[in-house]
Amino acid sequence: MRLLQMFVLLVSLLGVDALCEGADLAFLERQVFASEDTLDAREEASADARKCLDGLLWEPGKFEVKCGSPLASKGDALVSFPSPISSGDALNDRVTMEWYLARDDDQKPAVRPAVVVVHESGSNMVAGRVFARGFQASGLHAFLIHLPYYGERRTANQDPDRRKLVEAMRQAVADVRRARDAVAALPFVEDGKVSLQGTSLGGFVSATSASLDSGYDDCGYDKVIILLAGGNLMDVIQSGKRDAARFRQQLEQSGLSVDEIKSIVEQVEPLRVAHRLNPNNTWLYSADYDQVVDIKNAVALANGIGLSLNHHVRMLADHYSGIIFVPFVLPRMAQHIRGE
Repeated sequence: MRLLQMFVLLVSLLGVDALCEGADLAFLERQVFASEDTLDAREEASADARKCLDGLLWEPGKFEVKCGSPLASKGDALVSFPSPISSGDALNDRVTMEWYLARDDDQKPAVRPAVVVVHESGSNMVAGRVFARGFQASGLHAFLIHLPYYGERRTANQDPDRRKLVEAMRQAVADVRRARDAVAALPFVEDGKVSLQGTSLGGFVSATSASLDSGYDDCGYDKVIILLAGGNLMDVIQSGKRDAARFRQQLEQSGLSVDEIKSIVEQVEPLRVAHRLNPNNTWLYSADYDQVVDIKNAVALANGIGLSLNHHVRMLADHYSGIIFVPFVLPRMAQHIRGE
């Protein structure tokens, strides 16, 4: 019965959009907001971390954030901004985010903290939307970012090319960091309260992206929450089962050599820069029996960040059965973001 109740709650999270339909948000459509990169890498004592950062940073500048009509049954508005890294593909180089607005008791937009949600590797971004809608139901503004060659950043009905996905990992890290400043420029977002949550692939990207800033200088993301991810991404690709194994097979078929894959993955390896995250504002949620991201990889990331036991939550689940914990962990994550 308890398991059934959890799944009922999960289904209710998936349908939370329906509760918020009908509010007049036409005033947001076609609006343009001015923003500017606040990226602040500061100094770095580690030569390897400095080298990693130099390969990921871009020249900060001003940019515009546009609001448009939402995708069908996917949030309240579609937000877009230019990627700081060019891939040469105009469609891919326009970053899109689904905005799930926080509302007050009268269903009007409310001034609340925000969270950028980074989705998993699945092309339908199901887990990402579960979390975006769940955060919205918890009273937060949620922004589901589409990673390079996902969602609105690729030709309709065309599955993302795995070779392109690997080569675009640097762009993904940059896009997620710029998303913080894009969200901060929007109305109804509480000043300085923009957090980050990533799942699986999105967790790896989030860990590196949030490390671009020096977390101890109160710059970058306010809170960082990583789910089902870890360190040593190349080991995950080579040794992980199921999703990781399929990804590995597709990479082998893409024509990339092992050395080429290692070189690209090394550019965005979280362990090279994880020490830059503030352990007091970072949480890692792991599954003890994860067959995609082994628990040793999660522990490596936790140690790299310097997380206390209270900030590394270990669930008795695997990479997939952990979905039953969502009704429990999502409200807890929302509490982290609100600072409760």
